[in-house]
Amino acid sequence: MDIIYLHDLRIECIIGIWEWERRIKQTVILDLDMAADIRRAAATDRIDDTINYKAVAKRLIDYVGHSEFQLVETMAEKVAEILLAEFGLQWVRVRINKKGAVRGAGDVGVIIERGKA
Repeated sequence: MDIIYLHDLRIECIIGIWEWERRIKQTVILDLDMAADIRRAAATDRIDDTINYKAVAKRLIDYVGHSEFQLVETMAEKVAEILLAEFGLQWVRVRINKKGAVRGAGDVGVIIERGKA
């Protein structure tokens, strides 16, 4: 299995359960590991034969940026669904970091792995 990754994608969005969180945008940080067979792209040297990580980033910046989830768990699940459905992936690992959500912790968030059935 080959992995195309996109890490440290920072997106401003409404996220959280507390009233004050519903009034401001916060930064979430996404790390994506996406399974793809890149042999064809390596042979043709064509972007159309691989996962275009710029297209992935643009799609998620738009989607997450307009979202208003309460839980990062829900956000992670929806991001995984988009990646599997729209980008033809067989498997994805989504890590969402809600930096600063817990005082004294450098990072806090979720990591999920999803694949096509």
